[in-house]
Amino acid sequence: METMAKTSTSTKKETDGTKPKSRRGFAGMDRAAVRALASRGGKAAHEQGTAHEFTSEEARAAGRKGGLASHKPRDPKS
Repeated sequence: METMAKTSTSTKKETDGTKPKSRRGFAGMDRAAVRALASRGGKAAHEQGTAHEFTSEEARAAGRKGGLASHKPRDPKS
């Protein structure tokens, strides 16, 4: 007996006669292809001089912000 696993690409049940939603764009690509494409974009931005490079002060402030947000106490009412 062969069973077919449901994929996460289907948002509607196949029994109601509609086609499952297809994955388009980056969602339809494998992770390695997306990573390679993003790498090419980053390299091109640096070559053009349009890429943002963090200073140590900016990086420190961003890290502090993230640390404060992730260690914030939860609201007891929710």
